[in-house]
Amino acid sequence: MIVKDEFLSQLRQLFALNLYEVKIWTALLSRGVSTAGELSDIGNVPRSRAYDVLESLEKKGFVTMKLGKPIKYLAVEPGEVVERVKKLMIRTANEKVKVLSELKGTDALNELDLLHKQGVQFVEPTDLSGALRGRPNLYTHLETLIKSAEKSVVLVTTGKGLVRKVEALKPELEKLNKKGVEIKIAATMDKEAVKAAKEVSKIADVRVLNNLSARFSIIDGKDLMFMVMDDEKIHPTYDVGVWVKTPYFGEALQGMFNVVWDGLKTF
Repeated sequence: MIVKDEFLSQLRQLFALNLYEVKIWTALLSRGVSTAGELSDIGNVPRSRAYDVLESLEKKGFVTMKLGKPIKYLAVEPGEVVERVKKLMIRTANEKVKVLSELKGTDALNELDLLHKQGVQFVEPTDLSGALRGRPNLYTHLETLIKSAEKSVVLVTTGKGLVRKVEALKPELEKLNKKGVEIKIAATMDKEAVKAAKEVSKIADVRVLNNLSARFSIIDGKDLMFMVMDDEKIHPTYDVGVWVKTPYFGEALQGMFNVVWDGLKTF
């Protein structure tokens, strides 16, 4: 049996298996039923590991052990495996989320917070910056910045960016609105952006940005985050952003933005 390495790698990622597990599993799929020794030879897996790997696959629902001597294993139909793996991943994820949720207020988290606060004391202001790659990372960091806002949030974006931000950040923006934080959003408008603008206009001041394409955020006049690529021309995976904590420049940029803001058309 010859299975391409690229396919094995894909299966490992999809089903959260290690290399030996995916080799034994595909070997068994090619045979339907087989012994551990035969699968070891077919999958090129050490015999000393074959039984452990099959036991692991059995627990995960990929194979079934057949009664009798010698012990043989049956392959579970792939469609059924998908359903079993989905349930296992959901259950595992829920368990991990529960554990993380219960960390709040514990000694472990308090110790981590203390370490962070002590470490920040030694950080130079110029070090409070970073480059972020990939749109999911950009939005995760932007959400973190927004959560800490106390006075104001400025979001300047494209039409498509507005749609993404409303989808990703609306719950946090709603919380800020209830706390009295001023939220200003300036964006170019297309058909989809108009729908998003109507949705978020209940909690933020939204204005139309004409003849200018920009993507940046200002949080409390001190945290800046700007994207260096045109989102029309870049794949989300390769999107790049820069975050800088700089009250000096932040306040200056906030002032310049306010001048432009007063001349924008209200949505």
